[in-house]
Amino acid sequence: MIGSEYSLELCNVFHTGQVEPGTCFQRLMGTVKTGVILKDVSLEVHGGEVLAILGSKGSGKRALLEVISRRAQGPTRGQILLNGAPMSLRLFQQNCGYVTHKCDLLPGLTVEQTLHYAAHLTIGSKVSRYVKRSRMKQVMADLALTQVANRAVSDLTQSEYRRLMIGVQLVRDPVVLLLDEPTWDLDPLNTYLVISILSNHARKYGRAVILTMEKPRSDVFPFLDRVAYLCLGDVVYTGGTRLMLDYFRSIGFPCPELENPLMYYLCLSTVDRRSRERFIESNHQIAALVEKFKLEGGPFRHKTSTMAPGGVQIIDTGADPMQMPSMGVPTAVGGSTTPSLANNKVPLSAFGRPNAFTVAFTLYMRNLAATFNLHVTGLTHIFLRLLGLPVFHLLLWIFYSGMEDYQRTFVTRNGLIFNCLAGAYFVAIIVTASTFPAFRTRYYQEAQEGLYSGPLFLLSYWLLAVPFAVVSVGAATRITFLLTGFHTATDWLLFGAVQLACYLLAQQQTIALLLVVRSSFTAAIISIYMTIIYLMLGSGTVRAFHSLSDWLLYLTYATQCRYAGAFLNLQMFGNNNWVNLNGLPRDLRTNCTARIPQTQDSLAAASTSFGCRYADGTAYLKERYGRDDDSDDLSDMLELDVNLAVAFAFPVGLAIFNSLLYLLPLPAFIKAKFRE
Repeated sequence: MIGSEYSLELCNVFHTGQVEPGTCFQRLMGTVKTGVILKDVSLEVHGGEVLAILGSKGSGKRALLEVISRRAQGPTRGQILLNGAPMSLRLFQQNCGYVTHKCDLLPGLTVEQTLHYAAHLTIGSKVSRYVKRSRMKQVMADLALTQVANRAVSDLTQSEYRRLMIGVQLVRDPVVLLLDEPTWDLDPLNTYLVISILSNHARKYGRAVILTMEKPRSDVFPFLDRVAYLCLGDVVYTGGTRLMLDYFRSIGFPCPELENPLMYYLCLSTVDRRSRERFIESNHQIAALVEKFKLEGGPFRHKTSTMAPGGVQIIDTGADPMQMPSMGVPTAVGGSTTPSLANNKVPLSAFGRPNAFTVAFTLYMRNLAATFNLHVTGLTHIFLRLLGLPVFHLLLWIFYSGMEDYQRTFVTRNGLIFNCLAGAYFVAIIVTASTFPAFRTRYYQEAQEGLYSGPLFLLSYWLLAVPFAVVSVGAATRITFLLTGFHTATDWLLFGAVQLACYLLAQQQTIALLLVVRSSFTAAIISIYMTIIYLMLGSGTVRAFHSLSDWLLYLTYATQCRYAGAFLNLQMFGNNNWVNLNGLPRDLRTNCTARIPQTQDSLAAASTSFGCRYADGTAYLKERYGRDDDSDDLSDMLELDVNLAVAFAFPVGLAIFNSLLYLLPLPAFIKAKFRE
């Protein structure tokens, strides 16, 4: 357990990583050009302090946060110590937090719900519900989010969304909080608000805060206890913010009056690329500053300075921060003061994480809350999940019921079967591609924090999606069931069961694609193309089996369409189910395209003027699925129960495959697509 005194120290850290984007092939083969990103970085920060890492783009700010959080890809040398213990990924995940530059929260949740589920996913079961709720309320108050507690995430302003991102990490009370550009694209007032909130949090609870900034404003200067300037991975200065002025003055670079010292020394630490001469001159100057700090900057690295009320400067030389006198600092939203480190207590993160069952239940409840809400996102998801397929089947019913000769044709009934299969596949793809990505992206970000595994995430999602699929398919098939001629409830259940299997397979197929494809549109198009191939090969509608080459015929055994289509065709035409189609005179030149009289007498009277190329349902099935014209054996089509079992085996097998797939370590550049 982390003690009551918190300190993070980096000693001579070097890091080598990717310095060029590279092609997809180069990334897969590991041949992307790499280089030294961080060079001999040494710094420290203690509880109650805010450390700002400053530098221009490409200076290594984000790489430094990635190294501290143990997420960086590539070799790292040096020591990273948290209270003297070597920082490991597990140690960071248990005791620290990381607010990345981009965080995708579930848009259907409210602010209060987002923090509620974040607390239950990250705080162990030893902490009572009352304490968790109190912590959530306190975080909302500290971040000035109480007034928007019931507002949907998708309706927040940029500043409110950014503060909520911070709150998701603060709710479990990490001892060290890393933030990558927390004020990016914020206006001056909201920049001041966010930095003051972080400063107040550090002093109030005695936690360490490390943040990166590319363009620091002068009004945030009082809130920064420490500052570190990076340039191309080198440390130009790190130490107390106010001592920075003394250090640079002592080496001949005093900050001009009325100048923002943060920006002035940032420009001093930035390579000037406006011309070759300026580039060479500034590069030499920065190299000299780096060497100068290595020789003379050691004492400054261990010191901080803070202004007490009344303007008295207090110097910290590395002594126990718990022995420091209380200091007044500005609060997040008012002019009142808060005692420094007055509330230093055992962090909630020290009580461990919840067990797998609690996490799975919390994920399921969060999925439900994100879906069943009265905001646009939730209503859209409910409509797609519940009414997408029924609307499609309603259109089928309108189309087929308007065909006068529909009830007396083999081919048209087979077309109904084909459209039912295609509808189940395509609607499932569209619904999954529209609703799953938000949960998928949130999973990738939370998995980086070690909150839960891929199979647990998929299980919680399936518990939400499968009941929707059952209800949607049941309602849809009840509409088109009226066109099939079946009458019993068993026939309806079988008719719907095989389409449910198709729906679930398309859902699992799209989930597998969304593992590596960020764009939901691209994933949907790929999945639809794959499904079209299945339908052409195995449905028995577009191409009869006897016209397929042997290798294509064998390929159909690997498609669910073969078994689903055969099941529905056997259910409709097998064993001469459609007796009103039997006894028609055979005419290979025509199809049953005219209405046939219902009575036997009128049938005999009309037999001379109406013809059908199929003697009965078995003859039709033989043409579609048979391979030998001289044989009536259709054993290759299997039995009804076998077809149904195999049709369900496909989505179950793919679900197991997805669970394994989401456990495999993916290349870093694929996972990065869902985090940045």
